[in-house]
Amino acid sequence: MSGTLNKVMLIGHLGDEVKMHYFEGGGCIGRFPLATNETYTNKQTNERVTNTEWHNVVVRNKAAEIFEKYVSKGDKVYIEGRIKTRKWQDESGNDRYSTEIQCTEFTFLTTKNESVNTASNQQSNSSSQPKQDPITPKPEVDLPEDDLPF
Repeated sequence: MSGTLNKVMLIGHLGDEVKMHYFEGGGCIGRFPLATNETYTNKQTNERVTNTEWHNVVVRNKAAEIFEKYVSKGDKVYIEGRIKTRKWQDESGNDRYSTEIQCTEFTFLTTKNESVNTASNQQSNSSSQPKQDPITPKPEVDLPEDDLPF
């Protein structure tokens, strides 16, 4: 095979709210951390161990607006995309690198009831504004509701 493939599929929880950046031409970009977990039992101590891996996810334009409107910290999502590494310079002029997942397809996995319960718990625990209507838009990936995407 002479071709190559750059494809990522992740199921995880948002680690923070979507941070939006708007451009003069009308486009926008959304960024958020996504946590995925690996759990296993240590055979020596018989103790359950959970390792969390953090991924920087980038969504663009309409997808970014949908993410900002319908998901919040802690919500579970399925993300498909590709890995992109960017090179940039810090204040000292040193080369730095950032690896991101550029999202091309997604499905929200947190149910409406879970979103409503989370929003009502956050509302009763803090004085923040209530979340807008937690209606989940039609998924862009056609997956059966009870099956995992792999």
